[in-house]
Amino acid sequence: MTAGPPGDSAPATSPLRPSTHTVLHDPGGLLGAELTRGREPYESLIKAVLGWTCPDTLAIRDCHQIALQLTGHARAVSAELRRRADVLPKSSGPRALTDLVLRETEDQLSPLPEGTMDCAKARARAVRALYERLDRLEAPAG
Repeated sequence: MTAGPPGDSAPATSPLRPSTHTVLHDPGGLLGAELTRGREPYESLIKAVLGWTCPDTLAIRDCHQIALQLTGHARAVSAELRRRADVLPKSSGPRALTDLVLRETEDQLSPLPEGTMDCAKARARAVRALYERLDRLEAPAG
């Protein structure tokens, strides 16, 4: 049990104080590390998710799990993109575009993932945008 502010007798973990963050399962510590997983599985997942047309394609818990997976991967790609952007000159076009994509992605990821097709699709589009920006940073200038 952790202590709250002075005079507050409710423990920090009580049901009266719900958590305002989501903990993602990351046993390999990949969220804070360089991207080590191949992107092909995620690109396949993104393609499948964005191809859904029927709202009853998957159960709510499956949509929620997919949204969680895409959220975790989006955060890992964002971290890698941020590391690469930080070495660019602050006033450069590529840096400004990267900062914009990162801000938009954070706005999209800030609400808790839901078990809806729309949420899963939004997360898939966010990861796709991050990969597109990452690819542009890696492309030779010219």
